[in-house]
Amino acid sequence: MEQATDTRRRIPRTDALLRDPRLAEAVGRLGADTVKSAVRQAQDRARRGTLPPEDVADAALALLPRTAGGLRPVINATGVLLHTNLGRASLSAAARDAVRQAAGPTDVELDLHTGVRARRGRTALAALRARVPSAGAVHVVNNGAAALVLAATALAAGREIVISRGEMVEIGDGFRLPDLLVSTGARLREVGTTNRTTVADYADALGPDTGFVLKVHPSNFRITGFTRAAGTAELAALGVPVVVDIGSGLLAPHPLLPEEPDAESQLRSGAALVTASGDKLLGGPQCGLLLGGDDLVRTVSRHPLARALRVDKLTLAALQATLTGPGTPTADALAADPALLRQRAERLAAALGADGAAGVDARAVASEATVGGGGAPGVTLPSAALSLPEAYATALRTGRIPVVGRLEGGRCLLDLRAVPAEDDELLAEAVRAAAER
Repeated sequence: MEQATDTRRRIPRTDALLRDPRLAEAVGRLGADTVKSAVRQAQDRARRGTLPPEDVADAALALLPRTAGGLRPVINATGVLLHTNLGRASLSAAARDAVRQAAGPTDVELDLHTGVRARRGRTALAALRARVPSAGAVHVVNNGAAALVLAATALAAGREIVISRGEMVEIGDGFRLPDLLVSTGARLREVGTTNRTTVADYADALGPDTGFVLKVHPSNFRITGFTRAAGTAELAALGVPVVVDIGSGLLAPHPLLPEEPDAESQLRSGAALVTASGDKLLGGPQCGLLLGGDDLVRTVSRHPLARALRVDKLTLAALQATLTGPGTPTADALAADPALLRQRAERLAAALGADGAAGVDARAVASEATVGGGGAPGVTLPSAALSLPEAYATALRTGRIPVVGRLEGGRCLLDLRAVPAEDDELLAEAVRAAAER
C-alpha cells in the first residue's frame, strides 16, 4: 500500500506536464482540451500501475492525434485505387496546396478588378469546361448523387423519368437510385427487363409527361450473356433530352479502361446532360459534375435547390488544381508499371527480412489491383504486393501510421499500386512497428 501511495505521489501534475515543451507545442496545434484529455489518460494508467510515472509525458504525446481534424492519414495498400471507405481519390500536391491557399479569404465570389460580385467558382468552372470541349456549360455540386438529384428536380419534378430496369442500381450504403429519383417528385417509367432494353422500349414509353430519358452506367456490377442496352446516340434520336450518369468522372477516353464511359464521348453522342463524380477517376475532391448544353445547364444551375447543393471554396480550389495541375495520384496509380511495382516489393521484402535476429516474414508476390469507387467493374490491374503473416493486418491497421491491406490466402497483402513510391519507407517503418507489437 505504501509503495502504491508513493507511486501516485510521483505522478506529474497536469500543470507541470503542460509546461513540457512538447505538450505546450501540442496545445497550440491541437487545443488545450485535446492535450489535457491525453494527459489524464496517461495519468490514469500510471495510477493503475501500468505505466511508470516518469513515462506519463511520453505516453500522453503518443495518445495525441496528428491533427485537430480527427481524421487520420492512412496508407492505402488494399489494391483498390479508389477505396470509398478511405476517401476515394487522393488529392494531388497541387490540389493540396490550392486548398491551403484558399483556406483564408478569397475572391470566390468577387471580381477584384471591378469590386462587384462575380460568378462563384468561375475559374474552376472554366477549367472544367476546357477539359470537356463538347460541353456548352458546366456546373458543380457537392457530390455525384446531388448532381443527379438536381437534374431530376429541375427537369422532371412532377413528370416522368424513363429508365431501363437494368439500370436501377443501388449506389452504396443502402441508397438506391430509384428512391433517390422519386424523392425529387419525379415519377419513374421503367422500361425493358433486367438484361435487355431496346430503343423501342424507350420510344413506347415517351409521352407529354416525359421529363427526360435517363441512362445510368451500372458501374459497380456487370451483366453478361444474353444482354442488350440502348446506346446514347440511339436514345438521343428519340427527340427528348437524354441525361447520362457516367458515375466515375472520366472526362475523356482512357486506354486502360476502354469500356468505361466518359463525358466527352457521351456529349458527342448526343447526351443533353452528363453527371459524374469528381473524386473517382478524375482524381479530385468530392463533388458532382454536370456538363451539357447552355440552356439545360442554366436551368439546372438556377434552380433553388442548386444553392443548397453548392460546393465550398476549398472544393473549387482543389477541383481547379486537379483539372489544370500536374497528374493526380489516381492517374499515376492507373499508369504504374507492374515491373517497377515488383522491384519495390522485392526491395521492401529484402530490407524487412534482414531486420533483427529473425527478420520479418516478408515476401514479394504478384497481385491484382482494381479501380474501385464504382469504376471499371471487372477490370483488374497487374500489381505487386508485400506478403506478411495474417496477424500483421490488425497491428498495421491500428499502428501509429495506419496501413490498410487485404487478407488473401491466409496472408496479409500490402498491394503497392495505390501506394506512392515515396511512402515506401513509411510502409517499412509501419511493418517494423507491427513486428515489435
